[in-house]
Amino acid sequence: MTSVALELRSVTKQFGDKLALDNLSLSVPTGSVFGFLGPNGAGKTTTIRIVAGLARATGGTVRVLGGPAGVEATAARAGVGYLPDVPGFYSWMDARSFLRFAGELFGLSGRTLEERIDVLLDLSGLVGVTQRLGEYSRGMRQRLGLAQALVNAPQLLLLDEPTSALDPLGRKNVLDMVQSLRGRTTVFFSTHILSDVERVCDSVAIINRGRLIAESSMDDLLRQYGRQWIRLEVEAPPCEMAQAVAGFPWLVESKEVEGGLRLAVRDVRAAQKAVPEMLAARGWGLRRFEVEEAGLEDVFVQLVGEAAE
Repeated sequence: MTSVALELRSVTKQFGDKLALDNLSLSVPTGSVFGFLGPNGAGKTTTIRIVAGLARATGGTVRVLGGPAGVEATAARAGVGYLPDVPGFYSWMDARSFLRFAGELFGLSGRTLEERIDVLLDLSGLVGVTQRLGEYSRGMRQRLGLAQALVNAPQLLLLDEPTSALDPLGRKNVLDMVQSLRGRTTVFFSTHILSDVERVCDSVAIINRGRLIAESSMDDLLRQYGRQWIRLEVEAPPCEMAQAVAGFPWLVESKEVEGGLRLAVRDVRAAQKAVPEMLAARGWGLRRFEVEEAGLEDVFVQLVGEAAE
């Protein structure tokens, strides 16, 4: 197996006058759970459709599992599993018959297929469920869709918004399934739910308006772009607190939140020294001073905002 499961180089996609992908390049390590992020309309679904061979790039190259992508790339497609954002099913089938149908499309049959279906039904929590697919909840449909995407034991799994519109329990079940694949299957996980990415992904790329604006491991991304934050609550109105800290050189920005301020700072130790001194001088009591870890949401908002500017 190649060390890079998916590679895009200078990929463009034009829809009439609209440039959906603009020289997009990225590299997805084999065995990783790779988060693919961007605001709505950034080009995430277009990228996945090109990788899956359901759309053609206007320019650039796409290599999947060491070979070219596209409708003609039969060998590459045989090693790819795909879950669209809204999976479709034949409503009259049950889970087992649907997975059998999907497996037969990949040339699977007999005992090998039936044993694989047993494993996938167990993995998706659908063992013993006999009702027709038309009666499934959204969460059940997503879990079955993920099982279908795994029926060919893919080397590369493409997931387009797999947890959108799910309740907390449904999201947990799907994320647990994704997490269990790390190291065995390369997962390309497109989503706008940042907490899901923080939970299961080890590498991430962020795009905006079809352009790549960041790509690295999760740890490096947070280390490079993440700001340090302080949650501050004192016995004074937030607007007065904001004015009081505005002149400090260690302050990047302040945001009013419920009950106080959230401060982005360059130097936590300097803030820890200066804030109590300032409060004592003004006679304000300190209720809360909490240092917060940098999060993916802050990084995402910062990078997308800077790209838009």
